[in-house]
Amino acid sequence: MVLLIVWWVWGATVGVVSAAKGCSVGEPGVWGEVAAGLSVSRPVLVARLLELEASGTLTAAHVRASAQVAGVNVRTVWRWLEAARTEGRTERRARARLQLSDQEWEVLAQAGGNVAALYRHLKGAGEEVPSQATVYRAVSRDLEAGRALPERAVVRQAQEEQYARRALADLALAGLGQSGTAPTAGPRQPHPDPVPVVGSTVSGEGGPVAGVGLPAGACLVRTRAVGEAVGQAMAVLGAACVFGDPGRGKTAAVRLALHDVPAGWKVTWVAVPVRPSVTGMRRALFDALALPGRFPHTSVSADAAIAGALGEARVLVIDEAQRLPVPCLEYLQSLWDHPGTRVTLVLCGAGSERTLPRLPQLASRVGAWQEVPRLAAAEVAGVVRGFHPLWRTVPPAELEWIDQACAHGTFRTWAALTAHLQNALLATADASIDRAVLERLFRRVAPPL
Repeated sequence: MVLLIVWWVWGATVGVVSAAKGCSVGEPGVWGEVAAGLSVSRPVLVARLLELEASGTLTAAHVRASAQVAGVNVRTVWRWLEAARTEGRTERRARARLQLSDQEWEVLAQAGGNVAALYRHLKGAGEEVPSQATVYRAVSRDLEAGRALPERAVVRQAQEEQYARRALADLALAGLGQSGTAPTAGPRQPHPDPVPVVGSTVSGEGGPVAGVGLPAGACLVRTRAVGEAVGQAMAVLGAACVFGDPGRGKTAAVRLALHDVPAGWKVTWVAVPVRPSVTGMRRALFDALALPGRFPHTSVSADAAIAGALGEARVLVIDEAQRLPVPCLEYLQSLWDHPGTRVTLVLCGAGSERTLPRLPQLASRVGAWQEVPRLAAAEVAGVVRGFHPLWRTVPPAELEWIDQACAHGTFRTWAALTAHLQNALLATADASIDRAVLERLFRRVAPPL
């Protein structure tokens, strides 16, 4: 109905113009009086003018009236007609606008909304950008369309987290050698002091945590593969599973990997209770985090307190993870997936690689499955000599015989044998390390068959 009214008004206007052609218009304001209140789009005007041109009745008066109705210059209307004749186009030619991709918006977000920084990025990437003002118009256009930039404080925090994760990944990869899994001999770096000794503890979040018992004078030996797995899990706030048969040094390897965590990180060791329930696991976490006050009477209050403590960057080591039933695994996953927590899970224990698949949702989130293997025959001499100076005088062939006869690549057995040998040498004057003494000690270390 509206289109018919506009068309009728346009016909009346053309009629007036046709009647007035050949007459002196007099004053320029006459076109404004005739076309007052009219507003017709370009496609409608051009289509009507083409009809008049096809019938041979198009005049300059028609073009002037069209220019007045459209609110443009007369020469503009002649250009419209020319574009319609040559290009068949009655609409305005579409401009090639600068469109910002999602990656470029990410650059803008990281720059805190600084358009100049985005412009420098685009020029550095070799893209054709007319000017910084063009980039600014493209950003303004997208913002008006509903796209939003994050707050600068959020962007700054995300940048700091990204830098920290990248640094953690670099630190994890820095110590990786060619073998990838072989432990290195000698004291851990950069702290060469031979600690801990028997009965010592390692301080962690929530008070003293039971450490690894070693003979006096022994040095812990770093396992590069475990350090890499833990470091990569920290870099992405992910999870790692460290497994292997009992006595291979899993706990010691994880302690060494987490001994020198970057600033801003905390480490919490959680010992899994025997036959744990969800309530028992919740209590173990509450105690390990050393939360103030008494343990809450309701699970909602306890979970809120635990989630609040896990809101800062923290490595949560679950020792003896093979004891966890499925409900406890689901509870750990709920804490890890909580939007307010920043947790890296390290699940350690003999058989933990068989326990985690009971909950596929959690097992699929584990980014590193790291086994601590037995000591290979070629590694025994280097590792045990780095572990304790007592073995540095023993020939490599004898060390290999000890491993085949008693230790069988188990690091815990080597530690126990070292302690017994120390006591035997102290108790007997002028005692030496020979096979007779060692075979007697083998019977102490190994259980009777």
